[in-house]
Amino acid sequence: MTSVTILALPRSAFAELTATSETLRRHVEGFRDKTRRPQNKYGEAEIKLAAGHDGEPTLAGTYVDYELRPREYELSVAQTVLKIHTRVADLFNDPMDQVEQQLRLTVEALRERQEYELVNNREFGLLHNADLRQRIHTRSGPPTPDDLDELLAMRRSTRLFLAHPQAIAAFGRECTKRGIYPPMVEMDGHTVPSWRGVPILPSGKIPISPTHTTSILAMRTGEDDQGVIGLHQTGLPDEYQPGLNVRFMGIDEKAIMSYLVSAYYSAAVLVPDALGILDHVELSH
Repeated sequence: MTSVTILALPRSAFAELTATSETLRRHVEGFRDKTRRPQNKYGEAEIKLAAGHDGEPTLAGTYVDYELRPREYELSVAQTVLKIHTRVADLFNDPMDQVEQQLRLTVEALRERQEYELVNNREFGLLHNADLRQRIHTRSGPPTPDDLDELLAMRRSTRLFLAHPQAIAAFGRECTKRGIYPPMVEMDGHTVPSWRGVPILPSGKIPISPTHTTSILAMRTGEDDQGVIGLHQTGLPDEYQPGLNVRFMGIDEKAIMSYLVSAYYSAAVLVPDALGILDHVELSH
């Protein structure tokens, strides 16, 4: 029904490995002894039931995981060259305003590429950096309220869902079948659908497979909340926006002005449960 990952080790290879390590062999034998149930004289397994308790349990010490070799994130870069003819200065009263408008469109295109990479990049993209324990499958194919409830239950303080517009429409159809009408909420001046008070934001950058399935992401955001955070370079020369700079490259022999526009970015999931994914979301039957 759904994709899985299987790691298989032949029994002969396992036996060969345990034969070379006395420590491993003792560990395996100890595990086997713990899992064997005692048998009575009739060869039947005995099950002992106990009520109450005897003494106080010994609590093991609590330790915080410490990564000796933490992952290092390298910023990705998206670049493009904006070219404007110097005749712009002759045709318009305010040539710098025209340059500003061309630059605005160029930056928007770069930000679109940045959003795609933050979702799909193999190194740091959200779809490829979710912990396997935080990935679940839909119960019946289409995204149902039960599926989103399970996704919510896997983490605290979920700040948002991220889904393809077609996945949001499919979720709306499932809600309508059940007579449920999720409320709309306002976020950054926009009205968006929500579930359990968590906004569902649309992103056309989430891919749709050839079998017409996609994924829905749920995340906690912010460094203070140990969530998903965006990374960018600070202190860039000729910085135009955070993590983005514009450098004048000169005028060529054809009287064309060139500007190098660069955006530096990445994303990090600070703890595994900050990001969860609902996979194999069917968009239609």
